[in-house]
Amino acid sequence: MILEGLCTTQNADGSVNLAPMGPVVNSELTRFVFRPFQTSRTFQNLQRHRQGVFHVVDDVLLLAEAALGTPSVAPHYRPALKIEGHVLSDACRWYEFTVSAIDASQPRTEVETQLLHVGHLRDSFGFNRAKHAVIEATILATRLHILTQQEIEQQWPWLQSAVDKTGGEQERRALQFVARHIEDYYRDQETRSR
Repeated sequence: MILEGLCTTQNADGSVNLAPMGPVVNSELTRFVFRPFQTSRTFQNLQRHRQGVFHVVDDVLLLAEAALGTPSVAPHYRPALKIEGHVLSDACRWYEFTVSAIDASQPRTEVETQLLHVGHLRDSFGFNRAKHAVIEATILATRLHILTQQEIEQQWPWLQSAVDKTGGEQERRALQFVARHIEDYYRDQETRSR
C-alpha cells in the first residue's frame, strides 16, 4: 500500500528539502520503502545524509505547492528527536528514519528504511472528496509531460465538482493553484511551439 505524505531531507548546505512522497508501507506502518527518482533532490539527500522524516498531513494546499513548486508560506519546522532532521510543525504525525539499503539498479530507486521514532502532533482532519480531488489533480499536474491536455480536461470537471461540493477555503485555493500551474504549463508549451 502507498501512503501519500511529505518527506523532509537535509540538503548539502544544511537547508530543508520538502517533497511529496508516497512510500510503500505495510499495514502496521512499521516498514517504509521510498521510491524516489535518481534525479530528485530527495534521492540525492537520502544517498548522502541517509536519514529523513516522513509526515502524514491533511493540508492539501501544502501538498500541492510542495509537489508543483515552492510553498507560498514557508512551513515551520521543529528539530527531529532521533535524527538530524526536521519535523513539519503542522504535521498530524511523523516518522523519523534512517536509510538501511538503497537499490539504485532501476531509475525509480528503492530506499529501504529503519524507523527510529514515530511522533504525533495532532489528529488528522481526515480526507473528504475535496481533499482527494486536490491530491488527484496534483498528481495529474506532475504528469503533464506524459498526459495529453484532453486527458486532463476530461478529468477536471469531476475534480472541480468534488471541491465545489465538499471543500473549504483551503481546498478551493489548492485546486486554483493546481489549475494555474496547468494553465501556465500549456501556455508555455504553446509559446515554445510558435
